[in-house]
Amino acid sequence: MNEKRKTASVLLSFLLLALVAACGGKTEPAGPASESVMPSAAPSATPSAEATPKQVVTVKFSEVIRSIFYAPHYAAMSKGFYEEEGIRVDMNTAQGSDKGAAALIAGTADISMVGPETAIYIYNQKGGKTLKIFHQLTMKDGSFLLSRNKVDSFKWSDLSGKTIIGWRPGSSPQMVMNSQLAKEGVKDAKVITNIAAPAMVGAFTNGQGDFIQVFEPVASMLVNTGKAYYAASLGESYGTFPETSFVATSDFIRDRPDVIQGFVNAVAKGQRWLGKASPDEIADALMPYFEGTSKELILASVERYKKQDTWPAVPELTPEAFETLQNVLIDNGVLKREEKLANMADVVDMSFVRKIGQEGK
Repeated sequence: MNEKRKTASVLLSFLLLALVAACGGKTEPAGPASESVMPSAAPSATPSAEATPKQVVTVKFSEVIRSIFYAPHYAAMSKGFYEEEGIRVDMNTAQGSDKGAAALIAGTADISMVGPETAIYIYNQKGGKTLKIFHQLTMKDGSFLLSRNKVDSFKWSDLSGKTIIGWRPGSSPQMVMNSQLAKEGVKDAKVITNIAAPAMVGAFTNGQGDFIQVFEPVASMLVNTGKAYYAASLGESYGTFPETSFVATSDFIRDRPDVIQGFVNAVAKGQRWLGKASPDEIADALMPYFEGTSKELILASVERYKKQDTWPAVPELTPEAFETLQNVLIDNGVLKREEKLANMADVVDMSFVRKIGQEGK
């Protein structure tokens, strides 16, 4: 019995250390976007040959969590594509779209990677600032459902009467899970939504929950250490959903369109690079952002996201996808029908995405 507890403790320590390392974004003192000639602090940043020296703007950037789900962004940092666009990314990890949006409103972030629903929430609060979505990074949910015990030929009905460790209420992964359960007619599954993101894995490995909903590379880490079994992909099961966007305040977009365009161009370069780079090149580029995660797990995570068409060829939030988003918000009770935005331009500006590829970008 003591031996089993010791083994479980070692596995848990490994997972938690890896998760902390994965989510530990670099934070520097906050200040307004500033001009600098210093090189990027991103690990292994190597500007490409065609890059021309220019003054670099430091952009305070907040990511929602650390996940391979956002690989095009990390590729852009690692390969120096932001620097080519005159941008130095000062990145921290918010651990939630609500916190990423709050950072924009407070001015402690210039650009945030969050769920696009946050722009709608802020707009309907009728406060002094509004947020605008300017780049749609993902068009699928990025979470995976894992089971404590092996389930052969998983069916969503297998969740009947079971407990699932999920994400906070109103977040994209929580709403996708809730909508998927409703679509499958599963009414008696209990989804736990009050565990903070960094504590989810620890709660599961300590015996809480029958299933857990996590992103890569954490999903593969749990499976590879024998603590969980793969059950389903929420992205494949639910289908198209605009889960993750790059967002800034309307004021910042108005005042610094050059920065927004450069940011969009860099992410597009990162995505194109992922599509043509070798596995070894991809692993070398992403590993500095996922300390404690093996090359094999990183590559498996990238391939899993590629397979489900996570990253759209054109990173545009379309009217159809915006309609889907608002309907999901209404169905989940976080948006009143009368609050539904008739004009998506109130919170969306895709003009920068439409300029990708112009002037050699």
